[in-house]
Amino acid sequence: MVTMSKLNKAQYVCDACGGSSPKWAGCCPDCGAWNTLTETTAIVAKKTRQRQGYTGDTQAKVQHIKDISLVEVPRATTSLSELDRALGGGLVQGSVVLIGGDPGIGKSTLLLQAVANLSKDAPVLYVTGEESLQQVSMRAHRLDLKDADVKLLAETQLETILQKAQEEKPQVLVIDSIQTVYTEQLQSAPGSVSQVRETAAQLVQFAKQTQTAIFLIGHVTKEGALAGPRVLEHMVDTVLYFEGQSDARFRVMRAVKNRFGAVNELGVFAMTDKGLKEVANPSAIFLSRNEQVVSGSAVMVTWEGSRPLLVELQALVDQSHLGNPRRVTVGIDPNRLTMALAILHRHGGVATYDQDVFVNVVGGVRLSETGSDLALMLAVMSSLRNQSLPQDMVIFGEVGLGGEIRPVPGGHERIKEAQKHGFTKAIVPAANVKKAKFDGIQVIPVSHIKQALEQV
Repeated sequence: MVTMSKLNKAQYVCDACGGSSPKWAGCCPDCGAWNTLTETTAIVAKKTRQRQGYTGDTQAKVQHIKDISLVEVPRATTSLSELDRALGGGLVQGSVVLIGGDPGIGKSTLLLQAVANLSKDAPVLYVTGEESLQQVSMRAHRLDLKDADVKLLAETQLETILQKAQEEKPQVLVIDSIQTVYTEQLQSAPGSVSQVRETAAQLVQFAKQTQTAIFLIGHVTKEGALAGPRVLEHMVDTVLYFEGQSDARFRVMRAVKNRFGAVNELGVFAMTDKGLKEVANPSAIFLSRNEQVVSGSAVMVTWEGSRPLLVELQALVDQSHLGNPRRVTVGIDPNRLTMALAILHRHGGVATYDQDVFVNVVGGVRLSETGSDLALMLAVMSSLRNQSLPQDMVIFGEVGLGGEIRPVPGGHERIKEAQKHGFTKAIVPAANVKKAKFDGIQVIPVSHIKQALEQV
């Protein structure tokens, strides 16, 4: 059924929620976000088609939950262990994966390597809207992938892409990138909120109906968030962020949403002249331990997805000559630093109100879990007193506002990871090691911040 609908010539669409308004306003009337309304070219008359469900039927069927047969979801490996880890164990048929990252970070390189491996067992179609076929072929030759059985298509019109996909029947489809694809049903420019939302919706519907796995490459804004409407992340099954500096060797892929695996799963890659190589032991690259012992450095065991990682946390405390001392953090939430300094003052008797405090996580890792509280406080204390912590010691634990040290998930696995890398001492929450024995490593349980300060 085809109908005609009328729209105003000028509309303002919210970049956060996709809501529309006939006039500009500082605050979105739908979601309340500020400075997100942008002017778009609306349609005078557009054709809207009645959408079909994922099964291809226009009429939905009601079924009881116990009558639905459960089938184990098969996964296809990309032969890149770190990418498979971020995906939750491999690529699922009919899933839609959105990959975002800064320009030049290696998104296209990684996907070209992945689909080249997948093409050995399944047909693959790579659709490029930003580069010519010659450019993609040159990258494949540089990566020694010129013999890969990957079909290429340079197209930005959605209807043509879906038509070619129905003809070729690929099991894996790559769209590079979603911001360049447009549909003829809308007259707005490619990359606009309405275009991104509509093209993504049709691609998700195509993936579910044909069981085709689709990779979508997305642009990011200057703040690091995915460009386009926020609803784009809700429509897809998996959202991966490719992090790191374009001039640095190592890249980190983080899963922030995954319907088929754990969130906050971390994959680490190293950029080489032959493309991206997976890093089998990420803890080794995040520990840049110097031969010379320095103050303000603490090694902690963080939990990323389904595995522990050892990272080095550095703090620098210096006399401040400003009315408001600076609190600068890289890789950690600045609010956690402010809270940690307040707990140190109240329950540890350590005052830093006249000191500048700088905190950095080595290797470009972002710490989002609460298990870094204790290591952060001890690193600040080490720099303030100019006394180094033992190099063979690891620290982890959450610190409450009352100064108590709370347990964290995966305590035993963290200690075993530290022991595997040669550490012989560990300051951990007492609740994590109740009635547990460890050989080869001295475990120091603490239940209050004062006990931890006494141990160091």
